[in-house]
Amino acid sequence: MFYKKRRNWKYRLCQEEQYNTSILVDYIGTDYITLQLGRLTIAPDYCWDGPSGPCFHNADVMRASLIHDALYQLMREGELSHDYREQADEIFRDICLKDGMSPFWANIMFKAVRKHGAKAIQSDVLESP
Repeated sequence: MFYKKRRNWKYRLCQEEQYNTSILVDYIGTDYITLQLGRLTIAPDYCWDGPSGPCFHNADVMRASLIHDALYQLMREGELSHDYREQADEIFRDICLKDGMSPFWANIMFKAVRKHGAKAIQSDVLESP
């Protein structure tokens, strides 16, 4: 038997969100996330937990956390190579800056995901006899 322990999601997307990334894969599709030639599309009802760690859940980090969580989910589920992790982290920082976060805090957040993010892309599938 294989199963996943689910998290307590804090947020649910109400309308489709699209973002142009520099991740140029042909096509990846799941129930809520598609990535095609750099275009990331996240469907309504996608749930995520917002920014991780001891930080505020302000408007200047919410879109970045959504995009970052979706990219990490694709890696965790084996749909996207782990080689894209640093690129996903850079996208996170770029969106924080675009959405009004100060460069000081955006760089601190970037360093935090670089330091602690590796475990979040590991498969969360558990096995029981």
